[in-house]
Amino acid sequence: MKFKVQIVSVTDEGQEDPAEVVIEVERTGLSAETLGLMLAESKKLLAGVQGFIVEHQAEAWLELQRPCPDCGRRRATKGMSQVGVRTVFGKVTLTSPRWLHCRCRPQPHKTFRPLARILPERSTPELLFLETKLSSVVSYGATASLLREILPVDEKLSAVTVRNHLMRMTEWAEAELGEERACFIEGCPRDWADLPTPDGPVTVGLDGGYVRAAHSRGCFEVIAGKAVLSFARDGPESTASRAKRLGFVQTYDTKPKRRLWELLRSLGLQSNQELVFLSDGGEDIRGVQELLHPGAEHWLDWFHVTMRITVLRQQTKSVAAENADLGRDTDRLLEKAKHYLWHGNVFQALEHMQLLEDDLECVDNKTPAIKKVLAGLLEFRTYIENNSGLIPNYGERYRQGETISTAFVESKVNQVVSKRMSKKQQMRWTPRGAHLLLQARTKVLNGSLEETFRGWYPDFRRAA
Repeated sequence: MKFKVQIVSVTDEGQEDPAEVVIEVERTGLSAETLGLMLAESKKLLAGVQGFIVEHQAEAWLELQRPCPDCGRRRATKGMSQVGVRTVFGKVTLTSPRWLHCRCRPQPHKTFRPLARILPERSTPELLFLETKLSSVVSYGATASLLREILPVDEKLSAVTVRNHLMRMTEWAEAELGEERACFIEGCPRDWADLPTPDGPVTVGLDGGYVRAAHSRGCFEVIAGKAVLSFARDGPESTASRAKRLGFVQTYDTKPKRRLWELLRSLGLQSNQELVFLSDGGEDIRGVQELLHPGAEHWLDWFHVTMRITVLRQQTKSVAAENADLGRDTDRLLEKAKHYLWHGNVFQALEHMQLLEDDLECVDNKTPAIKKVLAGLLEFRTYIENNSGLIPNYGERYRQGETISTAFVESKVNQVVSKRMSKKQQMRWTPRGAHLLLQARTKVLNGSLEETFRGWYPDFRRAA
């Protein structure tokens, strides 16, 4: 049995052109492996249909553009050439004429190519969108291989091409980002009081991760964050949340504060809305959060505090193995310091840490284990002193159901950074490459990539 697929073009007047055979399929029997179309046949079918549609679409458009828009005279042809356009369903080669400008009006050039004007890029938005979306999830090489495997795309599509396309798309988005400012607080307090009642509080958590650096040893830091808007649903007793993510390379990004501000705006943040920032207390992150909102609260997150204490208490076990009494006293004082910090009593916590530090300093013939605990304790005390103004009563906030930790951001660091830039992939990154990839990845995770493409291409995936 033979199957023949034909395609017909119909003009606006209803005139049909002769049918053209796209593919012929022959089947001699029925089995599981020969049931229906094979992948290779379907790719050939899609490529054939795409080529037919694009060719007739271009011819019809050129015919409409041939008359001069001013006088209506048909423009003369200077010459012909070929132009290739990469689409989701294969590379299509079109005949590109060069036309002479009509003499009815002066023009800066004698000739022009209409197809080059309407198709300045050699890849369609649909293909660029797929490349950007997939390469934000898997490697560039895997993206190229996957597209070649399931779609009749250009066989020359490579990892370098995919990477260059993603870089170009994200650079466009970066160029559209507004200018950086030191302060984003606008308006007057009298106007803020007249704003409508906001949905609910917005909690922002920022944390850092590390990726391998290219062309050098070591790593560089990548900042990832998550903003969560809580709002009532089906009555005040039922709440829901909406979240968005961001990521950037601190040493490369020139607009980190603007980036965070745009993220908050996308959640509908108002000047009379509650906004809470949670971070690890680093100066680089703290500078990004300042002067963004008139009523913002800035707190040191409990996760980083308790993790530092946990590390110290683990190190105390080595001291206890050498001196049981000293190890027990050290652990007890650390537990008390943790208790005071939980209740926001920074003064008492520092007093107990100072007391513990004095006890360890008085030990004769300090062992390596004691020296290690002493160094860690000194670092932790300095950390608490530098962030003393950012330590709230964690216990009270916890009982009120308020967020006290950026633990919810830790998963986003893994989601935004690690799953795409993990060490398992054995890939090294430049700050530029990592930063631009993060912009594509966060747009995919936030579900805004399609909207971004529609801003560049108004007819992109337009609803029927």
